[in-house]
Parts: sequence; C-alpha cells; structure tokens
Amino acid sequence: MELPSLTEIKKYRKKLGITQTELAEKAGISQSLIARVEAGTVDPRYSKIESIFRALNELKREEIKVEEIMSREVVTVNISDPISKAIELMEEHNVSQLPVFMRNGMVGSISDEIVLKQMSRGVDIKDMPSRKVKDFMEESFPFINPTSPLSMVSRLLEHNNAVLVVEKGKVRGIVTNADLLKVLH
Repeated sequence: MELPSLTEIKKYRKKLGITQTELAEKAGISQSLIARVEAGTVDPRYSKIESIFRALNELKREEIKVEEIMSREVVTVNISDPISKAIELMEEHNVSQLPVFMRNGMVGSISDEIVLKQMSRGVDIKDMPSRKVKDFMEESFPFINPTSPLSMVSRLLEHNNAVLVVEKGKVRGIVTNADLLKVLH
C-alpha cells in the first residue's frame, strides 16, 4: 500500500477537526510521536506511519455528515414580503434567521438580530409594517453538499448564522448552531 507524504498528516488531521491526542489514541501511538511527525523532526518506522494513516481513514469514515444533522424544513421568505411576515415566520417556526428568495433563487438572508439592530438605530416601530424584507436583508447563507463532513459546516458557522444544504441546485435543508448542538446529545 502506498502511503501519502508525511507532510499530509497534519492537513488530514486538521480537515477532520481532531487533535493530535485523538489521532494518537486511534492509531495506538503516542501524541508526542504525532507532534514530531507533523513537525518533521522524526523519521518513524513504516508500521507507525501505516497506523496513523489507517486511523485517519477510519476517522474519516466515522465522521458525521451534514445530512445527518440538518433541519429538513427550510422556512423561507420572499424579498418583497413585509418585514412583519418574516418576524411572524421566525416566531411561528422558532428560528432566528431565514433565507430570502426572489422567484426560485436565494438572494439574501434575514435574522432577528439584524431587525433588532435596525430598530435600535432609530427605525420607527410604527413604520415597521410598511417595511419590506429587502430593507433588512443581508448576504446569502453559504451552501454546502449534504454529504459534506460536520467539520466543514462547523467552520462555516463560525462566520455565518446558517448554512444551506443544497443538492443538484435544490435546497434540501439548513444547518444552524442549534443543529450542531444536537450532536452533543
């Protein structure tokens, strides 16, 4: 069996979102050996490297896929809808953000956070019913494939309120921080 270069070990480990200690335990070797291999300060025996790559492959197969945790019901709002409809949908479905669509394509997103920020900046509450979603809209959520690993979506959620799960051009689900927390149960 031909193994990838030793310089790939750290990249694979980081991509899987695991620590050196977790990899070491799975491979049955010491964490310090993993650290030295990643640093390039040791030339380990073939059997040790084979154990590391075998563990990485097993961990890759074990990783949770996005489709396993996504919410399949995606509540959306139209760009021309009144903001009151968006707020009503968020309350009704107990969500804090919605993708915004125009015709069949996503054009942005809206969240309770941005609505509250606008209100705190002096938007008159009496004017709210006449305001449209487009007046509060932010950029679109990023897209991800249903078979993408959980580690990929967690990185996207560090900078976004939600991630849409898209397959063959169709929205199949949505992932938020609340969905990630379900994994802990």
